[in-house]
Amino acid sequence: MRVLVTGGVRSGKSAHAERLLADEPVVTYVAAGPVYDDDDWQARIASHRARRPAHWRTAETTDVAAAIAQAHGAVLVECLGTWLNAVVDAAGLWEAPVDEVSRHVEGLLDGVLAAVAAAGAPVVLVTNEVGLGVVPEHRSGRLFRDLLGTANLRVGAIVDEVHLVVAGRLLKLQ
Repeated sequence: MRVLVTGGVRSGKSAHAERLLADEPVVTYVAAGPVYDDDDWQARIASHRARRPAHWRTAETTDVAAAIAQAHGAVLVECLGTWLNAVVDAAGLWEAPVDEVSRHVEGLLDGVLAAVAAAGAPVVLVTNEVGLGVVPEHRSGRLFRDLLGTANLRVGAIVDEVHLVVAGRLLKLQ
């Protein structure tokens, strides 16, 4: 089982993804986002941790490909949007030419896709659905939206199912 769970912020997508793996005896939770030193971000992380079963292992890394490849049992990646933000930020590419940023992200994404395809256990990836709103005013917002849209498209092409969560409701996409 390979599933991409997408939806808006606070839509219920993370809780849905966690429920998909609730019966798995071994789960690695890949926390793929940046580390922010602010109270709101820390509270969000704490709420995610509190929801997860105590026996789940957590890997806090942006090397999602390696985390999937090294995991024993099922894997939940949370989330591709925060991962994308972290890898572009770490490479200092927010102001770089679009094709340079795209090559960097696509190279990393190739590794993630290969790891997902090779996984011998269930893999659930969570992402944000960003293309349904207005065009962002700032270049970084437009770049993020376009890169994540492309990443979602590529991941969606290799998984068994794509689940869209809207207002806590699930829609399985074909």
